[in-house]
Amino acid sequence: MSAKIILQPEREKSLKRHHPWVFASAVANVEGRCRAGDTVDVYGSDGSWLGRGAYSPESQIRVRIWTFDQNEPVDNGFFMRRIEEAILLRRTVINMSTTNAFRLVAAESDGLPGVTIDLYNNVAVLQLLSAGADKQRQKIVWALQKLLPNIGLYERSDVDVRKKEGLELQTGPLTEDVPTRVEIKENNIRIQVDIEQGHKTGFYLDQRDSRARAGHYAKDKHVLNCFSYTGTFACYALAGGARHVTNVDVSESALTLAKEHLALNNFSTEQASMVKGDVFEVLRSYHQSQTQFDMVILDPPKFVDSKASLNRAARGYKDINMYGIHAVKPGGLLLTFSCSGLMPADLFNKIVADAALDAGRRVKIIERLSQAGDHPVSSTYPEGYYLKGLICQVY
Repeated sequence: MSAKIILQPEREKSLKRHHPWVFASAVANVEGRCRAGDTVDVYGSDGSWLGRGAYSPESQIRVRIWTFDQNEPVDNGFFMRRIEEAILLRRTVINMSTTNAFRLVAAESDGLPGVTIDLYNNVAVLQLLSAGADKQRQKIVWALQKLLPNIGLYERSDVDVRKKEGLELQTGPLTEDVPTRVEIKENNIRIQVDIEQGHKTGFYLDQRDSRARAGHYAKDKHVLNCFSYTGTFACYALAGGARHVTNVDVSESALTLAKEHLALNNFSTEQASMVKGDVFEVLRSYHQSQTQFDMVILDPPKFVDSKASLNRAARGYKDINMYGIHAVKPGGLLLTFSCSGLMPADLFNKIVADAALDAGRRVKIIERLSQAGDHPVSSTYPEGYYLKGLICQVY
């Protein structure tokens, strides 16, 4: 029999609305013995059953709810059903004939808190970021092998958030003969993914739709691609008819892979320049030299790690957007993004507007962008919406 988590009075409202988190401050009592990752039942102060989830004694999120159905056990069949439901959604939103890499499971948004699974051609990469997800590793692997029997499995549970759950970092193959570099296609663009060392699980799958929009606008343009990583935005821009792309990134290895991607997609080295450097410094130097481009892409890493860092991050976003706007020719385009879930969309809009004022320029927002459809947002878990993007014309 599972342990019971009893909530404080008046703290059951979010669970009744099927939000999947129980914070430590909401817990009044723990009845029975439970260890990290164990499945527990959550009850209101009036004794009503509210949900069944994974217990995490070291995290501020004390319980992550697996199910709101009292008759649903958290067993092999549970993970089979959840993952199968996720696969069916991806078959709806992904054109499998042109794309073979996508987010297969998006954690809470797919009813599997702490579980992220990305598929890269014939390799699925798992990130298990909560105590409950870690505890259920064997069941998750079993379900994946049943549903996708010809897929290799690799784990990249190497994110610092695991430490908040009292977990060690863990990486490595979960099945035999898993390659550590995989070639994928995304809208028929060919990309090499380093699943062992690459960012996140190896690649930024969430920007697929934004890359396609960049390609749509790139015809005949000179494009500046900031925080370029391995240059996929550049490949889309060139495929869309860009005259030239300048990739800027601080990582030599990322720029080397960006060069490989040019060749892989039959673009010449003359069509792209690689600039190794800090993007802030490079943009400042462009401003000083009055160097401008027809289109500037700003896709920085996450600036906001906590609510306490939001103000500092807002200043960073403002600075980078001000210099990015300086780098756009009059009538040109700025594509600017924030992947920080704690950055509200309206605040991001305001930051870009203020950056334009500081730059002495006018901007018009012509498109709003978000994460691709394989990164869904559950109606009961709005935190699943994290990627904000704006396409702006700059005057």
